[in-house]
Amino acid sequence: MYSRFVALRIRPVGRGIRRATDEVELPERRLLAEWPDDESEPVRFWLSSLPSGMPPATLVRPAKLRRRIEHDYREMKQALGLAHFEGRTYQGWHHHVTLVSAAHAFCTLQRLARSPRDAAQA
Repeated sequence: MYSRFVALRIRPVGRGIRRATDEVELPERRLLAEWPDDESEPVRFWLSSLPSGMPPATLVRPAKLRRRIEHDYREMKQALGLAHFEGRTYQGWHHHVTLVSAAHAFCTLQRLARSPRDAAQA
């Protein structure tokens, strides 16, 4: 998946924000916007408090990590049985979640070992 991104330095404003802080001037933030090639305008936005010297690629990685997390959760739930626990004890639930997590880690390592080129992008 490829997309275009722009990172702009901004200073958030607004009455609600001013009331929530005692500062006279709010600190600068970075606005990250994603603008896919097939769209007429940017479609996703993130506000970052990372230091201003960070390159845009460093801002994009955690912003897009959400998609990977959602995929992993769906895989753990559907393919590995995370949602199939029917016990009544915390110890049983903990055991179940631990085994599902270990199975997911094993599957991820196997997938990454098969395709080293894809591992660099993951």
